[in-house]
Amino acid sequence: MAQARLYLDWNATSPLHPAAREAVLRAMDLFGNPNSVHGEGRVVRAAIEGARRQVAALTGADPAHVIFTSGATEAANMVLTPEFRMGRTPMAVSHLYYSAIEHPAVREGGRYPKDNTSEIAVTASGILDLGSLRTLLAGHDKSTGLPMVAVMLVNNETGIVQPIDEVSKIVQAHGGLLVVDAVQAAGRLKLDINALGADFIILSSHKIGGPKGAGALVSRGEVLMPRPLIHGGGQEKGHRSGTENSLAVIGFGAAARAAVAEYDDRNRTVSLLRDRLEAGMRAAAPDIVIYGVDGSRVPNTTFFTLPGLKAETGQIAFDLEGVALSAGSACSSGKVGESHVLTAMGHDPRLGALRISLGFSTTDDDIDAAIAAFTKIAARRKPAGEAA
Repeated sequence: MAQARLYLDWNATSPLHPAAREAVLRAMDLFGNPNSVHGEGRVVRAAIEGARRQVAALTGADPAHVIFTSGATEAANMVLTPEFRMGRTPMAVSHLYYSAIEHPAVREGGRYPKDNTSEIAVTASGILDLGSLRTLLAGHDKSTGLPMVAVMLVNNETGIVQPIDEVSKIVQAHGGLLVVDAVQAAGRLKLDINALGADFIILSSHKIGGPKGAGALVSRGEVLMPRPLIHGGGQEKGHRSGTENSLAVIGFGAAARAAVAEYDDRNRTVSLLRDRLEAGMRAAAPDIVIYGVDGSRVPNTTFFTLPGLKAETGQIAFDLEGVALSAGSACSSGKVGESHVLTAMGHDPRLGALRISLGFSTTDDDIDAAIAAFTKIAARRKPAGEAA
C-alpha cells in the first residue's frame, strides 16, 4: 500500500477549507455576470458583496475599502506605484522603502523604477531595523513626493512578527504611506488595519484556506488611492477592471469567515503542535538551529537549519519520506536557491534552511510522523563541514 503523504507546507498554500469548498460548489450554479442588472447578475453581485464583508471583517476594515484582485502579487503591484490620487488630484509617492526580508512580489518594487527604491536592513533576529528606517526617511526628499514604506507583518520563511505598530509611528511622523503584507498574518494574528496604522493591507485567499486566484488590497480610506493597474470596464469602483472571479472571491470570503470564527481554537492547537514538533526535533538533533525562537513568531511556523544537511538535500529527503515541506519560500517556480531572508539576518545562506508550516487540519499523528521522518534524516546526515 502506498505511503500516506504528510502536508507540512501551509505557508506555501493551504488545503481548501471545507467551508470554502462548500461555498465554491454552491457558487458554481451562479452563472450570471455580477455587473449585469438583471436578476441572475444581482444574485452573483450579492454573493460577492457578502464575501467583501467577510474579508473586511478579517482585517477590521470597512467593506467599501476591500478591492478584490487575482492574488497578493497583483495587489502588491497595484499599490506599489508612484502614481496616486487624492480624490481627483494627482499625488506623487516618489520613493519606495521595503524591508530586506520582503516577499519577491514587494522586493521587485511594483511599478517603481529601481532607482526609486531602497532596502531597509533587518537585525540578526530578523526584525526590521527601526534605526535604519528612521535614517532613510529622514533623508527622503519630500519635494519629490511622499515616501512609501512596505513591511510584511509576518515573514513567510521564519514566521517572525514585525513591530508594525512602531513602524507605523515612524512612517506617520515622516508623512509617508505604509503598506503591510499581511498574507502570512491573516488567520494567525488578529488584524485591525486601523490599530496597525497601515494605509494598505495585502491579502491572499489560498494562504487561509480559500481557492487560488483571489486576493485583496484593503485600504484604510478611499480618498488616497493608487492609479489602477488594470484598466477596462471599471469594476471594483474603477480600481480594478475585469469581471470578478466570483468562484474564487466567494470561496475567499468563506475562508475569511472561518479564519475569524476558528481563530482562538485553531491557533491554540497549532501552537501546541509546533512546540511538540520542535521539542522532538531538538531531541533528535541537539545541534539544530531554529530561527526566531527568542522573539515573536506566529504559532504555525518552524524555520530551521540542520548542520550537515543542505536545504535542497533535506527537502528531497523529506519528500521521499512522504513529507511535504519547503526550503524557504515557495515563490520562484519551484527553484531552490539561497534564502535572501537568511542573508539579510547575517547568516550564511549557503547551507540554507527548511520550513515546516502547520495548519487547521494538522494532527498529533502528523507531528509524530514528522518527528519520525526528521529523526531518520538527521541520523543519516554527514558530519558538520561535509554537508550532503
